Amino acid sequence: MEQAKTIKIKLVRSPIGAPDKHKRIVRALGLKKLNQVVERPDSPAFRGMVAKVPHLLAVVE
Repeated sequence: MEQAKTIKIKLVRSPIGAPDKHKRIVRALGLKKLNQVVERPDSPAFRGMVAKVPHLLAVVE
């Protein structure tokens, strides 16, 4: 059984001053707290969400 590829996404900056659309993207990724790390499938959809707010997020290995 092969394990599906995943990416780990970390919230590194607060979305408080960010536009509402950016806040909704961060929330949709499942991030609530600063420095929180979530694991999501490595799909074009999630990669696109991360690409929209690179100033708030970091992809950790």
